Amino acid sequence: MTVDAVLSPSALPYQFPDMTALAGVDWVGAFNEAFRLHRGEVEAIAASPEQPDMANTVEALERSGRELARATAVFSSLTSTDTTEELEAAQTVIWPRFSTHQDAIHLDPRLFARLAAVYADRAGLDPEARRLVERYDLRFTRAGAALDAEQQARVTAINTELSSLTTRFAQYALAETNGSAVWFDDPAELAGLDDDAIAAARAAAAADGQPGRLKVALGYPTNQPLIARMTVRDSRRRLLEASLARGSRGGETDTRELIARIAALRAERAQLFGYPHHAAYVIADQTAHTAEAASGMLARLAGPAVTNARAELAELEELAGHPIEAWDWAFYARIAAERAHAAGAAGPGAKDSGDRDTAASGAVGDPSAYLELDAVVTRGAFHAAHLLYGLTFAERTDLPLHHPDARAWEVFDESGAGIGLFVGDYFARPSKRGGAWMTSFVDQSELLGTLPVVINVCNFVKPSGDRPALLSIDEATTVFHEFGHALHGLLSQVRYPYFSGTAVPRDFVEFPSQFNEMWLVWPEVLDHFARHHDTGAPLPPDLRAQLTAHDTRGEGFATVEYLAAAVIDLAWHTLPPGERVDDVAAFERAALESAGLYLPELPSRYRGPYFSHIFSGGYGAGYYSYIWSEVLDADAAAWFAAHGGATRENGE
Repeated sequence: MTVDAVLSPSALPYQFPDMTALAGVDWVGAFNEAFRLHRGEVEAIAASPEQPDMANTVEALERSGRELARATAVFSSLTSTDTTEELEAAQTVIWPRFSTHQDAIHLDPRLFARLAAVYADRAGLDPEARRLVERYDLRFTRAGAALDAEQQARVTAINTELSSLTTRFAQYALAETNGSAVWFDDPAELAGLDDDAIAAARAAAAADGQPGRLKVALGYPTNQPLIARMTVRDSRRRLLEASLARGSRGGETDTRELIARIAALRAERAQLFGYPHHAAYVIADQTAHTAEAASGMLARLAGPAVTNARAELAELEELAGHPIEAWDWAFYARIAAERAHAAGAAGPGAKDSGDRDTAASGAVGDPSAYLELDAVVTRGAFHAAHLLYGLTFAERTDLPLHHPDARAWEVFDESGAGIGLFVGDYFARPSKRGGAWMTSFVDQSELLGTLPVVINVCNFVKPSGDRPALLSIDEATTVFHEFGHALHGLLSQVRYPYFSGTAVPRDFVEFPSQFNEMWLVWPEVLDHFARHHDTGAPLPPDLRAQLTAHDTRGEGFATVEYLAAAVIDLAWHTLPPGERVDDVAAFERAALESAGLYLPELPSRYRGPYFSHIFSGGYGAGYYSYIWSEVLDADAAAWFAAHGGATRENGE
């Protein structure tokens, strides 16, 4: 297979990449050719005898590297959603070369001088062009363009090693998650789970050569969603302990040495740039501006959050009749919430009976029967986007997608004009990394004449046979959250690709997604999609209360779980240069104790050895962003509530 299938513009609608043409592609060869082409374009800009100006320098840089951009978008998506041994082997070669390629551009003194000349004469440019010039100047400066030759050489070496290490971390984290699945021999050990979850466990075991057994795969966060429904206490314990042990079990894919080295290299690089630590370097270019602002916000929230969590813990221990361990919290919290919404207050719980928790008796219905995936997406998230922004969606079954589980929709504005494509890939599989995210195959840009092609990726359990995929409240919220990111990309209207879609500060990018979550329970939206998957009946009052009050119960747990992860992130990235972490568990526990967030019954949402957000996902020193953006989200939600809600006028 030639590299043309990767590097040439696709002839499909919206330049959608032809995934069926990519089998057998030599990815290393494709990237090498893309690097060569991009180097030639950049060399022509740097060596130009013309006086530097907006068109021949900055816009020329924006136009360059299209082949590399196409290869990167497709390769990154494939290695995240459906990786193979061949793709992983290619990653280990490609990403370090990519890092070196980028450094060669950013550290070219000829380019930096041309940018400086345009920067000095930027006053006469229109606002978007002026902003672009300022960002290019800052990008090159923050990449080391102003450093001396020795420092630049060290930055390049650090970046190349970091690229290799973060790639290995992503691969190891996936291997650790897949390798930490928990095995069961008796379906009774999984009592409380629905038929789809049991069937998925049977199918996973059979696919692994052990028919008759049950294999429960792990999800990305520490607290596994299935724990909330598993009535056998020891099964809950086994699942959570397997989750917590990921990356720390010893062996080839143990990540502890990797993350210590990544953190040390990031600290050293920050020092070269004149910063005391990596967090200071990163956050200087975010809306928070300083690491102290980010950590100060977390500190202000920690005390009240822990107070709320301890109150919740006391309620759950009274319900359970025994001390709550980490693997009990989600289980009893679900029961408490269901009873509270059914009866107006938490009822008395039955006591624990040996190995099996019996407090589940008397719990009310499960709203997931009314949260069918297709309905949540097409009659929920899409409907909200229609009410607010005038968008409509038409499924495209003619496009060659990367996996049979993926689906694609063309997106139209209210005039009927096509504005882009949306792809949804919602089901978990061993070849997909954990979590949920949005990314793009094509970015919107007036300069390049391109419209957006974006994808949402999740990891929901795929039902067996023809059964519908039913979601929990949290999973339905995830659909709306990620679709908020998709809307950010789909509604992009910029000239330059630099600013396209979600290319905004990390601590702002979560605002549109978190704001979009509110429409899940907005009456006009909820009533449009929340129907029983079998009978079509609307939500009964008790389940409606469960959904609409979802954000008011369990806030102590949710906030402490999140804050602990954000504190762990900043602890790793405020390490001073030269300081190395030898005992990862002790280091992270000390960070949580110092922040007043160490509760044995409530583990952090992530621990360093499997914290892909910060060690391979671009959120290093940026995990605070979610709660930072919630301030904007809360203000926006209050404004919409006060001004009539999901109307087209408000959406505009």
